[in-house]
Amino acid sequence: MSGSSFGKLFSVTGFGESHGAAIGMTVDGCPPGLELSAEDLMGDVERRRTGQSRHTSQRKEPDQVRILSGVFEGRTTGAPIGLLVENVDQRSKDYTKIKDQFRPGHADYTYYMKYGLRDYRGGGRSSARETVVRVAAGGIAKKYLAEKLGIHIFGYVRQIGTLKFDVVDAPSAYDNPFFCPDPSRIEECERYMDSIRKSGDSVGARLDVIATGVPVGLGEPIFDKLDADIAHAMMSINAVKGVEIGAGFGSVEQLGTVHRDEITPEGFRSNNSGGTLGGLSSGQDIVVSTAYKPTSSLRLECDTVDVNGNPTKVVTHGRHDPCVGLRATPINEAMLALVLMDHYLRHRAQNADVTTTLKPL
Repeated sequence: MSGSSFGKLFSVTGFGESHGAAIGMTVDGCPPGLELSAEDLMGDVERRRTGQSRHTSQRKEPDQVRILSGVFEGRTTGAPIGLLVENVDQRSKDYTKIKDQFRPGHADYTYYMKYGLRDYRGGGRSSARETVVRVAAGGIAKKYLAEKLGIHIFGYVRQIGTLKFDVVDAPSAYDNPFFCPDPSRIEECERYMDSIRKSGDSVGARLDVIATGVPVGLGEPIFDKLDADIAHAMMSINAVKGVEIGAGFGSVEQLGTVHRDEITPEGFRSNNSGGTLGGLSSGQDIVVSTAYKPTSSLRLECDTVDVNGNPTKVVTHGRHDPCVGLRATPINEAMLALVLMDHYLRHRAQNADVTTTLKPL
């Protein structure tokens, strides 16, 4: 199966299935000398983990990251870094009854038609379970970017279903199970998600992720624009159906006099561009929004067909998130970190000696 690798100079290649023995990833291109341990990666991995509240999947995975290679005496060597997370709480029997049925909204039908077979156990390779090692790999990039360049990446949930949140206290998003940036809305979130879960239905979410301290010039026009690669990275995440950079679709209603980010000697007056101009980073904050669809695995019966094309009814058993976006903030952060890390190394390789008379705004 092609398509399991991402990045050029800082590249990752993943493997493993939802109900297989383990999920893994190799990270190639990490510069040598970075202090690194598994504990450095566990913070974000823990934030993504299932079973931490009643509002997420109750699959109980410890998600302990093992570093198999590329680190010696606590520092990266420059060799490929092997990451492994074992699966210990699979319940494949939950899927036995529907092994010959296609779940609407999932990759079951398309995988079967493309490959002639499919792993029906939780979706196999198409399951969001694989994102655990994306988060671990992104943790390496986040650590390097923060320590070497002063780039910091953080995110939060801006909307759950019909609930929209103002960013009152961004850091507080890491202190609640909804990644909500407004502490006063937590009880409302709990009531809303309780009602969704009890109904047997699901709901979508909008997430924002921001990178601060990004230098000017990351990105490679024409086809490898920074924002193009960011969109590619975000759309590669399971359940993401839309990506916005800066004002995004809101720019449709803006006038040019409003949307253009005027420049002064002190800097930009606005950031409708989301931190990119002409596919290159502008030095402003990178601002990315993603839309997550509602979970398609539901206990509510619906129409489908089986592998022989016969009409049938399907009910999905097992443990699923009523809102997949609730655990996705660390995933979005990881993917943005992978893009910025890759483009930093590409920029350094070609443009490290470039100087201009103008200092960064």
